[in-house]
Amino acid sequence: MKYIDLTHTFKKTMPVFPGDTEAKLEQVAFFEKNSYNSFHVQTGMHVGTHMDAPFHMLAEGKKLSEFNPDKFIGRGKIIDTGVSKDIDVNLLKNHDIQNGDIVLVYTGHDQTFGTEEYYKSYPEISMAFAEYLVNAGIKILGLDFPSPDGFPYHIHKLLFKNDILIIENLTNLSELLSYPDFNIIALPAKFEAAGAPVRVIAQILYVK
Repeated sequence: MKYIDLTHTFKKTMPVFPGDTEAKLEQVAFFEKNSYNSFHVQTGMHVGTHMDAPFHMLAEGKKLSEFNPDKFIGRGKIIDTGVSKDIDVNLLKNHDIQNGDIVLVYTGHDQTFGTEEYYKSYPEISMAFAEYLVNAGIKILGLDFPSPDGFPYHIHKLLFKNDILIIENLTNLSELLSYPDFNIIALPAKFEAAGAPVRVIAQILYVK
């Protein structure tokens, strides 16, 4: 069995969505001086690879801490958008997406993570694409870019109203293109909050 990490590493400085608070990781104790190493982190919950819960944009939505652990594990399906930034429902027609699946959208935009371009110009998914996933009953939508849509966030709200979680800022999705059968394990830190950092792992079921 093989595992692929789909998570950006949280480093000393991290890119953040425009307008968000700066994120920092600072070493505050050193083995040579203190006989141990320790770090201090200052971050919002929507930095790096993270998971959004319905409470992020719905006044009465669930917080991440309210979901059972089985919500975070499921069969993975990857949607390759190719060279197009038009993420429309046509991309889903040849995929067998079922109730409880975790759907990942691969665009390659993660290659610009850490540059100005990453947050300045990124793909968005269409309403028809989102509605298809809602009707299919998926658990989670994962993206290798910052957000499924912009203000006024109709797609965010549609997904959240149907208890579909959103993972933003994934990476390494290209490594999944050769594997048709995999599970996703996406365990967020258990904060009583609208979002949290998440470690996302693909469990490859069959390796030749």
